[in-house]
Amino acid sequence: MAENKRIVKNGEPTNDLIFSSYADVNCNVFPKILDLYVPPGSTIADVTYGKGAFWKKIPANKYKLLATDILQGVDCRNLPYKDGEIDCVVLDPPYMHSPGGTAHSVHKQFEDHYRNNRTGNKTTKKYHEAVLDLYQKAGKEAFRVLKERGVLIVKCQDEVCSNRQRFTHVEIMLQYESFGFISEDLFVVIRNNKPGVSRAIKQVHARKNHSYFLVFWKPGKNGSLWIN
Repeated sequence: MAENKRIVKNGEPTNDLIFSSYADVNCNVFPKILDLYVPPGSTIADVTYGKGAFWKKIPANKYKLLATDILQGVDCRNLPYKDGEIDCVVLDPPYMHSPGGTAHSVHKQFEDHYRNNRTGNKTTKKYHEAVLDLYQKAGKEAFRVLKERGVLIVKCQDEVCSNRQRFTHVEIMLQYESFGFISEDLFVVIRNNKPGVSRAIKQVHARKNHSYFLVFWKPGKNGSLWIN
């Protein structure tokens, strides 16, 4: 009997693949996502650019990068771009309601971390709901400025709030799908180092040692995604 062999009709067989999870750092995973979903030369608006941590391994001339941040006076919830102007939006706001670890006594840390004092407090929500409110408003603004079949890349992490598991990545996906985005892909980034030591008497929930990159796209008139 003849041996069955796998036949590749289009393209070359390779093991150089992009996977859905990595024990690595953001600046090594982020370029892989761009390679898979965003063609070179695209206009990318990183609307929470910060210190540019995602872009450390990406050649400066590969994309047209529009880098803005709240510290520069540009709020991701109110972008200075026209409707349908951008090929790709990158969103990485603060995704923990308590950067200082005391959100159960005060809410101020989240607001300070996102610098809402620079633009006016635009949410009346608190704790985890304030995080979701920021993602929702920023996502709607991204939908506005993206071209048809444009791509949105979102960084997030699940958290425990008031002793309740909040699967943030699921909540964001449901939010974004409700106003038109299509959920396309999900990448898991696992921390190489261990999370900090807790003084809790008894552990109740698994400690989060991973985060996500979520990939969405804005449908075109025929509902299709643009092809590289």
